[in-house]
Amino acid sequence: MAISKNESRLSRKVRIRRKVNGTADRPRLVVFRSNEHIYAQVVNDETGTTIASISTLSMSRSQEGLHGNKEGAAQVGREIARLAKEKDVTRVVFDRNGYLYHGRIKAVADGAREGGLEF
Repeated sequence: MAISKNESRLSRKVRIRRKVNGTADRPRLVVFRSNEHIYAQVVNDETGTTIASISTLSMSRSQEGLHGNKEGAAQVGREIARLAKEKDVTRVVFDRNGYLYHGRIKAVADGAREGGLEF
């Protein structure tokens, strides 16, 4: 029986999460992508709290025509960096959530770096 794409991603996710952990001084920047949207959040794993979160879905309410393409992903990266810096977070650990570091995931990371976050 063949393993689906999503099952492969979930097994990669487990392998990554063994190594990547968010702390109070260096929280985890998690990225999730669906077919239509990109979601990003900054998480402190020690307390289990979300420090900041943003998505193209929430941003599209204020900006017309924003979807989960590369441009939208870069805007999500810049916006999550702005929100994190408001909460005095400048250094994060990037969690690609099992996705390959390519395309929209890379665009979020580049946008976050451009916004001032350090990985």
